[in-house]
Amino acid sequence: MLPRKTRLALALPLVLPCLAASAEPEEAATPATVVVVSASRSEHSSFDLPAAIDVVDAAHIRDTQLRVNASESLSSVPGIVVQNRQNYAQDLQISSRGFGARSAFGVRGVRLVTDGIPATMPDGQGQAATFNLDMAERIEVLRGPFSALYGNHSGGVVQLFTREPGDTPNLGISTAAGSDGIRKTDLNTQGTAGTVGYLLDASHFETDGLRQHSAATRDQGYAKLTTHPNADSRLTIVANTLHQPDTQDPLGVTWATFSRDARACELDASDTVSPPRCFAERYNTRKSIDHSQAGLTYEQRFGEDRLHLTVYGGNRRVTQYQAFSKAFQAPATHSGGVVDFDRNFDGVDVNWQGQRTLAGGLLRTTVGLEYGASTDKRKGFENFAGSEPGVEGRLRRDETDDLSTLDPYVQTEWQRGRWILTGGLRHTRLAVDVRDHYLANGNDSGSVTYSRTVPLVGALYKLSPTINVYASAARGFETPTLNELFYSGTGGGFNFALAPATSLHLEMGAKALIAPGTRLDAAVFEVHTHDELMVDSASGGRTSYRNATRTLRQGLEVSLDAGLAAGWNARLAATWLRAVYDQGFASVRAGSRLPGVPNASVYGELGWKDASGRIGAAVETLASANAYPDDANAAHPAPGYAVVNARVQASQAFNRWETREFIRLNNLFDRSYVGSLIVGDSNQRYYEAAPGRNWIVGMSAQYRFR
Repeated sequence: MLPRKTRLALALPLVLPCLAASAEPEEAATPATVVVVSASRSEHSSFDLPAAIDVVDAAHIRDTQLRVNASESLSSVPGIVVQNRQNYAQDLQISSRGFGARSAFGVRGVRLVTDGIPATMPDGQGQAATFNLDMAERIEVLRGPFSALYGNHSGGVVQLFTREPGDTPNLGISTAAGSDGIRKTDLNTQGTAGTVGYLLDASHFETDGLRQHSAATRDQGYAKLTTHPNADSRLTIVANTLHQPDTQDPLGVTWATFSRDARACELDASDTVSPPRCFAERYNTRKSIDHSQAGLTYEQRFGEDRLHLTVYGGNRRVTQYQAFSKAFQAPATHSGGVVDFDRNFDGVDVNWQGQRTLAGGLLRTTVGLEYGASTDKRKGFENFAGSEPGVEGRLRRDETDDLSTLDPYVQTEWQRGRWILTGGLRHTRLAVDVRDHYLANGNDSGSVTYSRTVPLVGALYKLSPTINVYASAARGFETPTLNELFYSGTGGGFNFALAPATSLHLEMGAKALIAPGTRLDAAVFEVHTHDELMVDSASGGRTSYRNATRTLRQGLEVSLDAGLAAGWNARLAATWLRAVYDQGFASVRAGSRLPGVPNASVYGELGWKDASGRIGAAVETLASANAYPDDANAAHPAPGYAVVNARVQASQAFNRWETREFIRLNNLFDRSYVGSLIVGDSNQRYYEAAPGRNWIVGMSAQYRFR
C-alpha cells in the first residue's frame, strides 16, 4: 500500500483534467490530425494506426525545459519509464512496458532513432545523450507489437525528428541556469541559401552535480542540410557530435546511506585515509565520451511509389574508470578497472514503398533491407599505478569485437471501408566475432550468431468517425548486448552460451475523439517472454548475465489530451503494469516482480495560455509506485513517490526579434525519493537519489534577417 501522501498526489493528476473539463470546450485542432511515421514508415494519422503511439511536440520539448535529458519530455508518455540517474556518466535509463529496466548504463531493450538514423548500436545498446533536443520538432514513442518491426531490442521505439530549415534566415541564442550549478547555452542558425536549407546548432552544458562526485560537462553540435535534386526527390544530410570529458560517476549507494543523506556517496571502509573517502572519490570514477556520426537520407518518388535510402557512419570513443577494491587487481583473469574502447560503426537502410488498389481497397507495401555493423578496439587496464587508485595501470584486456546485422523486412497495410489490416515480417541476424589479443589469461576468442524471424499482424475497425478499436500481435527478439556477453558466471571469458530472449506481444486498444479537441487512447496488453536476460552475478566490477525462465507482463495504458475553453488544456497519462517471473528458479519465486519496474505510474498536467499565446503556466504531477532492485524482491524497494512541478512562460515579438522566458520549479514539496535503481548490484548499492526542490530559469532570443 502506498503512503497516504503518495496516494493523494497520485490522485491529483486524475482530478485536474476532470475539473478543467467541466468548462465548455471550444473548437480546437483535432488530435487525430497528428501525423506519425514510426509505426508504418510513411506519413500516417496516429488515430488510424492499430498501435500504441504518442507524440511529444516541439512546444513540450522546447518552451519550458532545459533540453538536456529526454526524461524532461518522455515523462508524459504512458508505458514509458525514464529514470534520470543524475549521473551523466551512465546516461538515462529508458524502459517500455518493462523492457530495458535492468540496463546498468545507457538504453537497451528500447530502440532509439534520430532523423531516421539509429542511435542504437547493432547489439541493442544506445545512448539517449546523442539526441539533440534543442532542434527537436517532435518525439514519437511507439510501444507494443509494432515495435518488433524495428528488429532486435525493440521492446519500444523512441524516435526523434529535428525541425526542418525555414526559408527565412535567423539566428537564435538561449541560456538557462538552475540548481546544483546547472548552466547551459545554445546557439543556432537556420535558413535557406539558394536551393539548400541549413540548420546549425551548438550547445554547452555543465553542472556541479546533485550528489558528491557527479559534476559533468557536455558539448554538442548538430548540422542539417536539405535540398531537392529534382521535383520528386529530397536529400537530407545530418551530422552530430557529443563531447563529454571526465564526467564524474557518483555510483550507487546502499539503503542505509540513502536514508541518511540522499546526496552522499558510499564510503569505502577499506580506505587507509581517516576519515575514509567514498568509493567514487577514492577511485576517481569517471567517464570520457567522444561521439560523432553523420548520415544522409535520400527519397525519390515515382508517382504514388517511393524509394528511400539511409546511409550513416560514425565513431564512439569511451574511457571509463571504475571503482574496484585493490584486492581484485591481482588475479591474472581480471580485466582491470579501466575500460577503453574505440568503436567505428556504419549502416544502410533501403526500402521501397508501393501503393496499389486491391479488392476494392488501398494496399500499401514496404519492402526493405537494413544492415548495421560496428568494430570495437577494446582494452582494459588496472585502475592502480603503484599504490595510487584512479590511475591507468597495467594492461589486462586487449581485443577486437565485430558485430553485424542484416535484416530484410516487409510490411503491408490494406484499407477498405471501416477496416485497416496490417501485416509484417522481419528476419534479424546478428553475428558477433571476438578476437582476443591478450592471452595471459587464456584465449577468449570466439563467435556466435543469433537469428530469428518475427511476424506482426494488426487490425483496426472504425466504429464511427470518432471511435477506432484495434488489436495486434507480434513475436519479439532480444539478443544479449556486447556488454552482457563479456563475462560468464564462472568467472571465465565471453559467455557465448547466453541465449536471446523471445517474446509474444498481444495488444488491444481504442482511440476516441470524445469532444472537439479532446482525445482518449487506451490499450491493454500482455507479453510472454522466454529466456529473459537477467543479472547472474555482479562483483569486483564484473557483471555477468544468465537466462531466466518465463516472465509475464500484463498492463493497461491510458492517455487523455484535452484542449479546453478559455485557453485551458490538460493531459493525463497513466500506466498499470504487472511484470513478474512467471516461473520460479533458484532463489526467485514465481510471481516475483521484475526488478526496476514499478507497477503503476501517472503523469498529470493542467495548463493555461492567454488568448495571444504569449503567456502561459502549468502544474504537473508525476507519481510512481515502488520498485524492487533485485530479482528475489528481498532488498528494500525504492518507495513509491509523487512530485509536483510548476512552470510559467512568456514570449514577446517586436520588429524582427522574438524572445522567450520561463521559470520552472520542480518537486515543489521537496520530496526525497529514489530516482533510479542499479539492478542486481551484489554490494547492494542499488539506489541513486533524485533531486529535491530545484529550479531552472531560462531565456532565448531569435532574430530574423528579413
